[in-house]
Amino acid sequence: MNSTRSNIVILTGAGVSAESGVATFRGAGGLWEGHLIEDVASPEGFARDPALVQKFYNLRRAALRTVEPNAAHRAIARLQREYQRGRVTLVTQNVDDLHERSGSPQVIHVHGELLKIRCTRCHAVHHWTEDITPNLACASCQTAGRLRPDIVWFGEMPYHMDAIYDELAAAQVFIAIGTSGKVYPAAGFVIEAARCGARTIECNLEPSDVSSVFDEHRIGPAGVIAPALVDQLLRV
Repeated sequence: MNSTRSNIVILTGAGVSAESGVATFRGAGGLWEGHLIEDVASPEGFARDPALVQKFYNLRRAALRTVEPNAAHRAIARLQREYQRGRVTLVTQNVDDLHERSGSPQVIHVHGELLKIRCTRCHAVHHWTEDITPNLACASCQTAGRLRPDIVWFGEMPYHMDAIYDELAAAQVFIAIGTSGKVYPAAGFVIEAARCGARTIECNLEPSDVSSVFDEHRIGPAGVIAPALVDQLLRV
């Protein structure tokens, strides 16, 4: 890269947080912590058994307090803070808060956030770190029993898509770190970035399902590859 303005978009996936000990839902025969995905991550599952879904996310919320950001999170935060030749937009598929805890000043959560709850009656969203109980009332409308995790479940529309596509169109560099390339629309971001002329870089333990679209491939743990790439981007 040269000294001209060069905006960067970074997409992170489960592979980044897995290195901190955050459980991923892929693998294990389609089970997530022993549950079928459709039972704990779909509107239909929530309608069938809201108590199960609330318990599942209560446990995930508690588990989040036991993990810490890793070297990949910290490197991305450093790039956001120190990069001078354009803006660095961070988009994550992860619902944890490890990017924020590592010091990232701005994070776009395409799949929602584990530490937020949403009222299905008034649609208000509130920060929440404790358990959601069946009789918990919404702080905005005072209605009890209508709160759910502010998570994008299967069959629901991901968040902030218009803003993300605007950033992809303006990016000169697109980097995907720790993503499988299986979950759309995020898996298609590299295609959009490439169509708009961005240099595309994949950082992963193994080639993703959309690996052929990327210009460059860096294979290995995110905690090793991301800091090296950030060092390079800040030196140029």
